[in-house]
Amino acid sequence: MAFTTNNGQTRTSLAEINITPLVDVVLVLLVIFMITEPVLQSGIEVNVPKTRTVKEITEQRMVVTIDRDDNIFLNDQPVNIHDLPEKLHQAGVDPARQSIYLRSDERVSFGNFASVMDAVKQSGITNVSIVTQPLNIKGSGN
Repeated sequence: MAFTTNNGQTRTSLAEINITPLVDVVLVLLVIFMITEPVLQSGIEVNVPKTRTVKEITEQRMVVTIDRDDNIFLNDQPVNIHDLPEKLHQAGVDPARQSIYLRSDERVSFGNFASVMDAVKQSGITNVSIVTQPLNIKGSGN
């Protein structure tokens, strides 16, 4: 599209769309989702125990969850405890190098927790990180 200015010169309008700001916004959103995705591990509601020391979740792992009704989930899928060792084993991965997160509701009995830990041990996985929440201590100087 062309137009004429007051002094008689013909100019063309800039009809191109500058996509650089769009790419910047998309990349920022991508980084935000990449950072928050490990935090949003599971949609299963579990009140994990509170502890003084909590390590940040930094890598993607399989998540075994025990809810307050003693149901067991692998990632977000229900699983029978007898099938857990087989489902935890990933083809082509040495179980000794494999690691998982274990989330358990604080109301789950120790016997049920121990049964799930035994099933994990049967799969050959020895690196198990137990997920907890930070303990909020009011009035302490920590």
